[in-house]
Amino acid sequence: MTDAGGPMTASPLPLAAAPLVIGSSTLRNRLVATAHASGFIRDGLPVGGDAEYWGRLAAGGAALLVCGGTTVAPESAPRQGNILQLHRPEAVGPLRERVEAMHAEGAVAVCQLVHLGRETLGAQSYYAPVAPSAVRSPREPTAPRALVGSEIDEVVEAFRVSSAHALEAGFDGIELHAAHGYLLEQFLSPRTNPRGDGLEVLERVIAAIRGMSADALLGIRFSVDASEDVALTPDELAALLPTVDPLVDYVNVTVGVRATYVRDMATERPPVLDDLARLRPLVTRPLVASHAFRTAASIGDALAAGADLVGMARALIADPDLPHKVLTGRATEVRPCVACNEDCRTFDPVLLCVVNPDLAPHGEPRRPAAPLVGAWDPARATGERVAVVGAGPAGLECALSLAHAGVADVVLYEAADRLGGQLATAALAPHRAGWAALLGFYERGLSAASVDVRLGQTAEPGAELEGFDAVVLATGAVETSPLLEAGAMTSSVALARGVPSLAGAAHVVVADDGFGWWPGCDVAELAVAAGVPRITFVTPGTAFAGAIPPESRVQLLERLFGTCELEILPLCTATGISPDGVTVAHRTSGGTTTVPADRVVVVGERRPRGALDCAVPLVLTVGDAVVPRRVAHAIAEGREAAVRIATAVRHRMPHRRA
Repeated sequence: MTDAGGPMTASPLPLAAAPLVIGSSTLRNRLVATAHASGFIRDGLPVGGDAEYWGRLAAGGAALLVCGGTTVAPESAPRQGNILQLHRPEAVGPLRERVEAMHAEGAVAVCQLVHLGRETLGAQSYYAPVAPSAVRSPREPTAPRALVGSEIDEVVEAFRVSSAHALEAGFDGIELHAAHGYLLEQFLSPRTNPRGDGLEVLERVIAAIRGMSADALLGIRFSVDASEDVALTPDELAALLPTVDPLVDYVNVTVGVRATYVRDMATERPPVLDDLARLRPLVTRPLVASHAFRTAASIGDALAAGADLVGMARALIADPDLPHKVLTGRATEVRPCVACNEDCRTFDPVLLCVVNPDLAPHGEPRRPAAPLVGAWDPARATGERVAVVGAGPAGLECALSLAHAGVADVVLYEAADRLGGQLATAALAPHRAGWAALLGFYERGLSAASVDVRLGQTAEPGAELEGFDAVVLATGAVETSPLLEAGAMTSSVALARGVPSLAGAAHVVVADDGFGWWPGCDVAELAVAAGVPRITFVTPGTAFAGAIPPESRVQLLERLFGTCELEILPLCTATGISPDGVTVAHRTSGGTTTVPADRVVVVGERRPRGALDCAVPLVLTVGDAVVPRRVAHAIAEGREAAVRIATAVRHRMPHRRA
């Protein structure tokens, strides 16, 4: 017997593979796709691509799929309409297609319902935010309007109506979102509801849903950690759980409030693991442990600690086949989520993933990408050999995709003595080791596919490359700056050398490029790791870390707090270095300041390496060798180059099969 990816073997996680009866449903295993949105929502309703996304996720093997991004009332819906509005009856029809797609692949379908309350997600709304009381969220500029009188009845009715629509669409159940500081948790927290009627409101919502169907699953999600403003403290949650537990079919525990609940790669261990021993005796229903579970080992840890089910979202966005792979002994084949929090958090224009080029806008076969064509004459191809020059993310993805296509013999050249290019350098930064998991995936895949990897070898134009039918140039970029001649060090060099590059310095100046991305932030953290007591961050931009994902920025600032004297000089440019220090030009006053420093690290401009002249039939350039950009562009272009070459080779030599 086989599945989609290889021979079926006994599960290395027998409990994870065991079915579980939950309410009136039977789950085929213990893996859950926790609530997230597909992004295929326009004007508050599902559009083309939505059902296909959820069907593909179900086909990957998760037993329970919880659909998120679903609001219950107009005042909880951002005006751009990118969140499902289930209070509207016209949502039922397209949602039925979503449910049918999940059921067709054997998954149990649950719809999570949320009212955001005072937490507007930073989005514009047509209506005023509401909450149990007029207590301002630290994530919002103004306090909400307090709900009064019959408006609480209207909140209960909103959950009932939206639940009715979900059940009419065919969902097997409802999950109530009482986590992350949203309205139900605002009712339950004494800090945002001094009336103390939060449990009564929750019980009314539960009774309203139970009154429509005794068979429908009903779950509830809680955050297990306290915050400075609203989230239930551990003691408050412990007191609440025994009361709520008998009213629901399962309890789903996660972490955080808005802006902290999506932990990035600095969180290497699922945080709820530390809470399971305390929570397990308080819950008689199935307990779902959620957040930052990305590996078979962490799944096993959660089940061993008392969880009945393990929930994942980003890990399944990166590889929807993770359940099948983990449960059939092929965990090493999982394309890993690196928790970079980039594309999966922006919904621009839909749910995308940096590491998964198969996730794409509706109608596209994969993430759109356009390798630069240097030569394209398939008729001249006489053999089936491809050279990929450069083993950064673009070259790695191209070589692995070609090997999986099975239409060519692939040779991967890399001048350095390691795989990864700039991605390997980024993985050396403090708290950024998530990228190493992706490099490990490529290394294992190339080895399993018997790709000829030649480290420490530069591919030269001439006879060596002219023996190939196709050459993919993935030679990357170099970081440069006018300040290098004056003694500055680039961020790439500093990170590659690690702590020794800044060890012993009393004052480091980081000259950012003004775009607020990770290199400057990484250097600041490297300086902290090196014990540098004083850091001055100079940026032509308006803020420190202004462009990194918002959740990552919150976590970065928490890590930096109290570690050193960090001075930020916004709207300033480092223009020179002298024995006296760094000359800083102020963009507002027009004046200059000299900042003493004994080490200067600059985030320079990245420029493509020089192109190779290859007289072969097919030549494509990908990734930073075209224009330096993000990892997502490199991976997508590497995949696209492989598809184009494989298609050309198959057409030329149809006797070869993938």
